[in-house]
Amino acid sequence: MARAIMWFRNDLRLNDNPALHAAARECEEIIPVYILDERYLERGQWGFCRTGPFRLNFLLESLYQLSEDLRDKGSRLQVLKGIPEKELPRLAREYRCSSLYASKEYAHEEIQVEKALAGALDTRFYHSSTLFEPESLPFPIGRLPDVFTTFRKQVERYAEVPEPLSPPEEIPGPELPDTHIPSVESLGFRLPPADERAVLQFKGGAVEAHSRLDHYFWNTESLSSYRETRNGLVGAGYSSKFSPWLANGCLSAREVYHEVESYEKEVVQNKSTYWLKFELLWREYFRLVAMRYGRRIFFPGGIQDKKTEWEESEDAFEKWRTGTTGDDFVDANMRELLFTGFMSNRGRQNVASYLVHQLKQDWRKGAAWFESLLLDYDVYSNYGNWMYAAGVGNDPRNRVFNTAKQASVYDGDGAYRRLWLEEPENDTLAFANHYFERQK
Repeated sequence: MARAIMWFRNDLRLNDNPALHAAARECEEIIPVYILDERYLERGQWGFCRTGPFRLNFLLESLYQLSEDLRDKGSRLQVLKGIPEKELPRLAREYRCSSLYASKEYAHEEIQVEKALAGALDTRFYHSSTLFEPESLPFPIGRLPDVFTTFRKQVERYAEVPEPLSPPEEIPGPELPDTHIPSVESLGFRLPPADERAVLQFKGGAVEAHSRLDHYFWNTESLSSYRETRNGLVGAGYSSKFSPWLANGCLSAREVYHEVESYEKEVVQNKSTYWLKFELLWREYFRLVAMRYGRRIFFPGGIQDKKTEWEESEDAFEKWRTGTTGDDFVDANMRELLFTGFMSNRGRQNVASYLVHQLKQDWRKGAAWFESLLLDYDVYSNYGNWMYAAGVGNDPRNRVFNTAKQASVYDGDGAYRRLWLEEPENDTLAFANHYFERQK
């Protein structure tokens, strides 16, 4: 009997999941597994917890929803904490599995895990987080254009986004124990309190992802004005805010892309609908950059191997991450991140520019702080955007933001700064202080 492990990674959904689709088609029984990689619960090279409580809580909520969805298909999700390249071969022996199906990842650490597993199991990896099948692009990965506009024009003309796959009708397998999903507290973190100022009370899982998509597209038709509102700072409506669900794979980029196409047919096709596709192409591009350049996306000089000299000031960095620099626009954005795990795209560009160009601090340290706190952390977009801000990525120009001018343009009445520079509630402040103590 062909029995396989379906290893869920950043693809926490049944819809449009190529690895799961292949496993259901080719195997008689499936063991669904998720491994909480304990290495991502530890501190990184800069001393920060790699997965902070916001992202961890969102992940655990997403796992709970995945578990419920699998239960509806007659299966059980097995959740373990450990090292995937050790736990998965052990599970394969325990359940007498002949193969492992999983989604492909493209960053160095994840590739090393895949290589280790390939030496122990029959592994089959599928492209689940990309818009395009990389093999179908109009150029080999080694010749990926170094300028986004060149890439965009080529793929818009020559590449097609595959239709999303339907979920399996059923997921047969042997009797499995009930799922045990740990809590944030059991993993050693304090759950942050909900902040009423947050743009959205994000909740993980595919059901919530599709609810947000339906709300933004069909219930409010906010997509029609996305291009005009995307640089907003306050409230749920200024952008799609799909990114946390995309980062965890509760929603696929292909699902969003084709939903935009449906919207264009049924409601309107305009600059705003195109612009959301444009943003999905940026997300795609950063994945392909990681495929092409490998570990260089983590180097001080980025993919340009640019010689860089950074100042090392713990005081400057501490003021930046705590939102106490004295630049009110930077501070407001950094406090929103600290208290909610989210920040607008406009804010991210400004605080990154400020850290690199005004404070002269190593961009990788800022990227690591974002990794710790951001709900929607995605290694490719995070490091791609930080390289871009530092002038060591795909755009060789140094993009220095005048934060005072940016504040006057995007927060002319000061509403955003007033919102986040006021004193937080006691429980919110207590959480922030607790979190900083953990980072020391």
